[in-house]
Amino acid sequence: MFGSRRRRERYANRTYRRHSGFRKIFFFIIILLIALVFMRAKGLREIDDVSPSIPCEQAYMDKANILWVIPDYNGTSIANNPEWCQKIIAMNKTLGLHGVTHNYDEFQGNITKTQMEKAIADFQTCFKQTPTMFKPPQLKTSKENLELIKQYNMTYKGSFNQVIHKVYHCDNTGKLPNWFHNIF
Repeated sequence: MFGSRRRRERYANRTYRRHSGFRKIFFFIIILLIALVFMRAKGLREIDDVSPSIPCEQAYMDKANILWVIPDYNGTSIANNPEWCQKIIAMNKTLGLHGVTHNYDEFQGNITKTQMEKAIADFQTCFKQTPTMFKPPQLKTSKENLELIKQYNMTYKGSFNQVIHKVYHCDNTGKLPNWFHNIF
C-alpha cells in the first residue's frame, strides 16, 4: 500500500501524536475566525460618538443599526439641539447612551448619580425615550460605575460587543479606520 510504511514509521516514532494537538488547536482557531467573520458580516452595525458637535459621514450613519450617542460633548448638550434630535429620530435607528461627556477614561473615575441622571435626562429630552443600552467611552468601566449603570436598568456593552459587531466611529476616530470595519 502506498505510504503505509511511512505511516507506520511516523506512528512508531510518535511524530503523528506529537503534532495532532497542534492540528486540533490550529483548526479550532481557524473555525473561530471563520465564525467571527460570519458574525461581523451578518451582525448589527454600530456607530460610536454620535453628537451634534462631531461630524459624521452620512453613509456610515445609514449603514448602522445602532447609534451610540454622547449626551453632552464639549459642553454641548443634545437636549439643546432639537433639530438634530429630530434628524436622528427620523433615521429610525436603535439608540444607546455612550458615556456622559465622552472624556477619556471617564468611567474609570467616579461618575456621580447626578452626572448619570443628567445624561439620561438629556437623552430623554432629545429622543423622547429612556436609554436601554450603555457603552462607555474607551470601553473601560470601574466596578462602581458598572453597578451605577445597572441601577438604571441599562444593558452594558463592552469590548466583546466591539469584536462581534462592525463598529464605525463618527469623525473616523476609532482604533481602526471605518473603511477597515466596512470590509471586515
